[in-house]
Amino acid sequence: MKFFINIFFIIIIAISSTIINFSQNFDLHLNPVYIDNLPGVQSYTYGKIDEFIVIIGGRTDGLHRRQPVFSFDYDGKNKNIIVIDTKNKTYFSNSVLTLNSKIAEQISSTNIQFYQENDYLYLIGGYGFSPTLNNHVTYPALVAVNLRGLINSIKKDEDISSNFRIYEDDLFAVTGGYLEKIIDVFYLIGGHKFTGRYNPMGGPSFTQQYTNEIRKFTIKNDDINLFVNHIEQVNDESAFHRRDYNVLPQIFPDGSFGLTAFSGVFRPEADIPYLSAVEITADKHLVRDDFAQYLNHYHCAHIPLYSSNANEMHSVFFGGIAQYHYEDGVLIQDDNVPFVNSIASVTRFSDNSMKEFKLNSEMPGLLGASAEFISIDNLPKYGNGVLNYDDIGDSVLIGYIFGGINSSEPNIFFTDDGTKSEATSNLFEVYLIKKKSSSVSQHIEQSSGKLRMQLFPMPGNGEVNFSLNIEKPGLLNISISDLSGKQLIKDIIQIENSGRFLIKKFYKELMHTGTYFITVTIGNDTATQVYIFN
Repeated sequence: MKFFINIFFIIIIAISSTIINFSQNFDLHLNPVYIDNLPGVQSYTYGKIDEFIVIIGGRTDGLHRRQPVFSFDYDGKNKNIIVIDTKNKTYFSNSVLTLNSKIAEQISSTNIQFYQENDYLYLIGGYGFSPTLNNHVTYPALVAVNLRGLINSIKKDEDISSNFRIYEDDLFAVTGGYLEKIIDVFYLIGGHKFTGRYNPMGGPSFTQQYTNEIRKFTIKNDDINLFVNHIEQVNDESAFHRRDYNVLPQIFPDGSFGLTAFSGVFRPEADIPYLSAVEITADKHLVRDDFAQYLNHYHCAHIPLYSSNANEMHSVFFGGIAQYHYEDGVLIQDDNVPFVNSIASVTRFSDNSMKEFKLNSEMPGLLGASAEFISIDNLPKYGNGVLNYDDIGDSVLIGYIFGGINSSEPNIFFTDDGTKSEATSNLFEVYLIKKKSSSVSQHIEQSSGKLRMQLFPMPGNGEVNFSLNIEKPGLLNISISDLSGKQLIKDIIQIENSGRFLIKKFYKELMHTGTYFITVTIGNDTATQVYIFN
């Protein structure tokens, strides 16, 4: 599971979500598939050959516990390679412990970065307990897996070791990042190096170093030799100080291929997720501060869909863990960062604007965290793996969602004794449903609004930090009222410049328990939230 530290509080966004005239012309349907005795795994890697899905690494337990002695223990490592036969609805498996210890330990770790190219699955890094080193480590190596050979070896109950090769390199000591490719170059994006026992209170049991960069390289693999050529390291702390997030291949409005990194943790000023996205192309990257993603913040199953007819790129996210979720049509900010059932799409339009939509369908439970979407073969796809929306029919099977974490409650971190969540064996068929009408979806207006306000800490005890994006200098008006509508505070601040601002204020009127409406206005831009002090 992804490493995270929770803080307390709930904010209700009062006017940030409304039904407006933006149409999403698709929905998604999940159909459960039952395979007897299929093991549950989360935070794994996968590869696919024909009807076979190969699952490597990850955890066989649920959300990591907050006590260091129980968190990420050796017993919870997935020490088996699982091959799911989607055609015959069965599976077979093989232990990794017969392999060389360096390979066995790494490929049974969690949050490994991975990418499949033809018959090969490339695995980089990952975090877990190393019996050899008697410590929790981030593994510094690239492992190449011959998937077709591995499947055949497991089916025939033969030795599997010839299907693995390892290339050791300290630049690959990364976990919680993403491995993707643009044209011929691999991109290892973000993540961190974590050594020692996880400790949510920041104790001395570990060291942690974010990469803050993209590491670009190529791989030469002739089935015998494995060689890496490092090309460039692009360091940008403001863009890539992120981990445990989603990166999807993209087609941009000009038709070029690239990637977008969505959300991730942790922001430097507070232990809360990023709301911004980062666009990555072959020659540059750009932080999209004009957009804010409010749903599906941590790594979850996801799908890239592109319509060339409409020139729209849809990035769809399934459940998971997020700072925001919906209740009765209201967007709620919960900095305990709960498990959620939201399915949402971030759509990039032909004018390059980005908007977030909550789809009508939802996950059938608190599912999706640390799961993966695995597309089926023979779907219309672009060269970078993005699904071709226009050429896919209506109500068509497009793939599967497997595994991840199933949580019994939204917020379990501070009360979890190891029984409140599990690594699930759920396998869902995913169908793309094209709407026959022009029905509108729920556009999260604040996602494309200009201020993109976040408030913290939580609870504040009189202190309020305003994180705001301000496009033009001017007078910033802050109005705070109680539930009866009585104005308690009227504050005016002169803003001299444009950009992202963190404004720290203390209001003694807010030191008492209560619920308050906070409205911020500058020029024609306004944002309102309901702020609850415990």
